[in-house]
This record gives sequence, C-alpha cells and structure tokens, in this order.
Amino acid sequence: MSDLPKKLVKTADLYDCGIDYIAPLFADSEYPWEILPKIKAYTARLVSEGIPGFTEYAPGVLVGENVKIAATATIEPPAVIGAGTEIRPGAYLRGNVITGPDCVLGNSSEFKNCVLLRHVQAPHYNYVGDSVLGNFSHMGAGSICSNLKSDGKAVVIHGEEDIPTGLRKVGGILADGADVGCGCVVNPGTVIGKNTSIYPLTALRGVIPADCIVKSLDNIVIRIRKEN
Repeated sequence: MSDLPKKLVKTADLYDCGIDYIAPLFADSEYPWEILPKIKAYTARLVSEGIPGFTEYAPGVLVGENVKIAATATIEPPAVIGAGTEIRPGAYLRGNVITGPDCVLGNSSEFKNCVLLRHVQAPHYNYVGDSVLGNFSHMGAGSICSNLKSDGKAVVIHGEEDIPTGLRKVGGILADGADVGCGCVVNPGTVIGKNTSIYPLTALRGVIPADCIVKSLDNIVIRIRKEN
C-alpha cells in the first residue's frame, strides 16, 4: 500500500464540474465537504430564480427536460433534478437535493442534502445523505453513505493529514468515476478517489486514492489499465 498514489481531498482534484447550474458550488469550495452547508440556500435560490430549460414539477421542485418520476416517489423541496434523470418507485428525496443530467435515483433509496453530478447511479436501496457524488459514480445495491458518527462528534477527514470539517454530518465523498460495490458502508467522511472501485461488502473509512481497486482496507491495489 506504500506505493499507492497520494490521498487527494481537494474539490478540484476530485471533480470536473461542467454543469453550469452546479459549478458555482464547486468553484467556491476548496474541499468538497464545504459544499454541504451551502446546499440548502443554493438550491432554494436556484428554485426561486429558475434555470433555463427547467420547469416547476411541484412547489420548490425544478426538473429538466425528459425527467422520469415514478408516481410513488416523494420529493420534498427544495430540489433540482437534471435533464434525463430517472427517479424510480419509492425513492425519497428529503430536500436539499441537486442532480446533474442523466442520473438514476433508485427504488426505495433515500437522498438528503446532497449533490449528484452527471450520470450518477444510485439505483437500488441506497442511502445518500450529506454527500457529494461525482460524474459517472455508482453505488451498488444496498450500499449506503453513513453520515453521522456514533459519538455524535464532528467528522474528521483522515487523509495524508487529519482535516477537521467542523460538521457533525458528512457522508460519502465520491469522486468522478468512483464505483462502490453492493452492500458497502461508506463511513462518515470517507473520500473515494477518481475511478476507484470498491469490492462488495466493504466497510470504508479514511481517504482512498484514485485509480485503485479496494478488495479490503488492507488490500488496495493500483488499477492496471489495458492499452488499446
């Protein structure tokens, strides 16, 4: 594990946010967990001012074009749902949720105070609270972002150095292309680097470098990509 890449935690190292109505949140935050306390007011402002191409689905809820929302889904305001996104039966959006285009918010999954960028998939029985999910990130069935420590203390990010967040609730920080296997628990303040994949049934904590495969926390290997 000593030869693994550095444990990057800054917003610019984890995300490429090219979504115009979300980009200001990322540009103004050195670290991604700094986004979390801003989501509520930012989402409410987007709803109040409107976004070109979006329509009001319900009071306090804006949706882009070609959004599919199941009749049994619940969306509490404020929320902004990107074009082409699918919200499946039983999904529960508890407010302060922003998604980019082409996401899947799955059956019986719960979302609150979170940002999902482009083409995020959380399709089956997931919990995503106080979290930031990057472009093309994926959560396997039953995987959750735990957002509150058992002792109720503020979350500390354990990377190359410890970084206090000052926040009691910080869930998962999944970078672009992160892939979390089925049944995983992403413990509070876990950061998963770009294009890193996690084996199923793994309990995650700390900062996981980019471009790795996590078989367990004591068995992390660098991903070897085949050249065309």
